[in-house]
Amino acid sequence: MRRAPGSWVCALVALLVAALPAEAQSQAVGWNSPRALELIERARQRRLLPQQDTTLRNYSAQAEGFVYFYLDRRDSEERTLVKVDQVALELFWRPPDVSSQRIVGLRDVSRLPNRMHYHLDHLTVVQDGFGDMIRMGDGDEVRDVPHPAAPGSDATYEFRLADSLTLRLPNASQAIRVYELEVRPLRMDRPALVGSVFVDRASAAIVRMSFTFTPVSYVDPRLDYISVSLDNGLWEGRYWLPNEQTLQIRRQIPELDFAAGAVIQGRMRISDYVFNDSVPRRLRAGVSAVPPAQRAAFDFERGIYDDLNDAGLSPPPDLDEVRRRAAELLATRRLSGLPRIRLGLGSASSALRYNRAEGIAAGAGLVYAPGPQLRLNIAGGYAFGPDRPWGAIEAASNGGSATGASLRATYRDTRDLGLAPALPGVINTLSALIIGRDYTDPYYATGARLRLTRPLGVSMRIDVELAGERHASAGLTQDAALFDDSRRFRPVREIDDGDLSSVRFALRRPMPDPRADDWGAAIDAEIGAFDGGYYFRPTARISLRRSSADLERVLTLAASAGMVTADAPSQRLFLLGGTGTLPGYAFRAFTGRRYVLMDVQATQTVLDPWLRLRAVGAIGATAGLPAVDAPISDPVRAWQTWNVQGSDGLRASLGGGVSLFWDVLRADVVRGLNGGAWRLVLTFHPDLLDIS
Repeated sequence: MRRAPGSWVCALVALLVAALPAEAQSQAVGWNSPRALELIERARQRRLLPQQDTTLRNYSAQAEGFVYFYLDRRDSEERTLVKVDQVALELFWRPPDVSSQRIVGLRDVSRLPNRMHYHLDHLTVVQDGFGDMIRMGDGDEVRDVPHPAAPGSDATYEFRLADSLTLRLPNASQAIRVYELEVRPLRMDRPALVGSVFVDRASAAIVRMSFTFTPVSYVDPRLDYISVSLDNGLWEGRYWLPNEQTLQIRRQIPELDFAAGAVIQGRMRISDYVFNDSVPRRLRAGVSAVPPAQRAAFDFERGIYDDLNDAGLSPPPDLDEVRRRAAELLATRRLSGLPRIRLGLGSASSALRYNRAEGIAAGAGLVYAPGPQLRLNIAGGYAFGPDRPWGAIEAASNGGSATGASLRATYRDTRDLGLAPALPGVINTLSALIIGRDYTDPYYATGARLRLTRPLGVSMRIDVELAGERHASAGLTQDAALFDDSRRFRPVREIDDGDLSSVRFALRRPMPDPRADDWGAAIDAEIGAFDGGYYFRPTARISLRRSSADLERVLTLAASAGMVTADAPSQRLFLLGGTGTLPGYAFRAFTGRRYVLMDVQATQTVLDPWLRLRAVGAIGATAGLPAVDAPISDPVRAWQTWNVQGSDGLRASLGGGVSLFWDVLRADVVRGLNGGAWRLVLTFHPDLLDIS
C-alpha cells in the first residue's frame, strides 16, 4: 500500500475544508459526514453486483494457506512455534450466491506436544466478505456482528473518511486509487467491529478490510482479541474477488494472566481464477473435503515451512497496526475480551519454587488492564526458608510503534548471578527437591527500575533503563534436598551488599521466529555507581541459525563477550562453567572481569518428533581477577569467598547426545577438554526458560 504523494486534488480539498467554519468542517470530514455516508452507501450497492452481473455466470479458483499455532510473549518479540498446518482448497461460485469450498490437501507438523484442532473456517477462505452477519469459529468465537456495508449498518456504525491511497495489486495492470473509511460502533455494548474499509474510488468495490472486534463480540471467554485482514484483487479487469487473507486469534485462560499466550495465525492466498467455465453440476454451499488419504497425498507446490521461512510469524503491517488504530478510534477504550482484573503469573516458578536460599517460596499476583496499552501488575509471596516476604508492583504502558514505558518497584526480588538461567525454573525446583542440585546463585534486590523502550524499524529496538536498588546477599537456609537428606547443597555465594544505581542502554535485534535462517544480536552498556565507586559494564551477543528448508538439520552458533571495570561489585562479574555456559566443567567455576564465550550446536532429525541427534561444543574464558592469595589494590570483594578462579586461558568442551520428545529434553555427554571431565548434561528447550 502506498499513500498518494503530492496529490494536488487532496491538497485543494484540504485547503477548501480548512477555509470552512468548524461546523462545516465536521460535516465534510468528521464522523458520518455526507461524503463518508455516500461512500459506504455506494459500497453497499456494489456488494450486490456479483448477483446482478449477468456476465459472471460462475468461477472456480485455487487457494493455498498456512495456519500456525504458536506461543507469544507479552514483553518481547519472541514466539515459540507449536504446530503448522498447510491446506489446499478448490473454490467455486455461481449465482445467485452459492459459494462452495473443497479441501483437497491437508498436512501438519507439530514442533511441540499439542492437541490443537481448528474450527473449519480457520482452514478455509472468506469468499463473500463474511456476508451481512460476521461469524467466526463456526459461531463459537464471534457471531451476530453486522457487516459495515450490510443493509441497515448505519444503525450500528459510524463512518469517517480518513485518507486517499494508492494500491498496487499484483493482478492489476494499473494502480488502484482507494478511499479509507474508518469504522467504529455507535455503542460498545453490542457486537461490532472496529477498523477500516478501503473502497475503490472508481467502482466503490471493497478492496480491503482490516478490523478487530469490540469485547462484547467475543463468545469464547478465552479470547483476548481477533484481528482480520481481507484483501480483494481485480480479476479480468472487472471482478473484485478474494486475493489474500490473514487472521490472528489470541487466547489465554480468562482467570489467569500468564507470560505467554496461545495464538492462531492463518494466511491464505487465492489464485488461478477461471471464469464462466464448467463447475460441478451439483454444487452445494459450504465446505466439503476429499477422503483423508487423498488429502494427505496432495502434491503441494510449496514446502510446509516455505511460508514461515519467507515471511516468519509476524503479521502483515496493516494487521499489526489494526489494534492500535482501533484503540485510537475508540479513544483508548478497552479492546480485549479478557477480564480487566485477573490473577497474575509471570512464570510457573513464580507461583511455587524451591531452592537452597528461599526454601519453599509461594507467590501470587493480580493484573489490572484498563486499556489496550496499560497494565498494572501486583505480585507478592513468602519465602519460608528465611521467613521473609517478597513483592513487586509494576505499571507499564505498551507504546506499540511509539515509545513504551514501565516502572517496577520490588522488595527482596530474587536475582541470579549467572549470565542466563541454566535450567527452566520448574526443572530447577525438581532438581533441588530431589537430588540437591540448585542451579542458581541467588541474591536479593530491593528498589525501582524505570525502562523506556522504542522500536527501531521493523526488527530492532532500543531500551534505556534507570535503576536504584539495594542489593543483599542470600543465605543458606536448606542444608539438603527436601526428599533426600544425604544430598547436600553447596553454599550460597555472598555478594557485595550495598546500594547500586545504574543506567543501561541496550540495542537488540531478536530472533522471534524459528525460520530456517536468521540472526539476532544484542549490545548492552551499563554505567553504575556502588559504594562510592563507578563502573562500566558493556556486553555484546550475536546468534546465528542455519537450517535446511524442512528444519530437519539445524546449526546454531552463539558468541558473547563482556567486560566490567575494577570498581564493580561482585554481582556484576561474569561466571562461566557447567550447564548453560561451558559444559564439562564444574558449575560456574570460573569468574572474571572479562569473558568470552562461544557455543555451537548441530542437530539432525532421525525420527520426528521423537529423536534428534546432537553435536555440541563450546569454548570460553574469563580473565581480569588477581589471584586470591596475591596482594590486591581494590577492597576485598565477596567473589574471593566463592571458591572460583579465572579460567587461565581458553577452556573448551565437546560432546554429543540426543534430544527427545519434540526437542523438549536434551541429554548430552560432554567432556571438558582442558582440565574438565566427562559429564552427563541435561538441558531443555531454551524457549521454556522464561515461562517456567
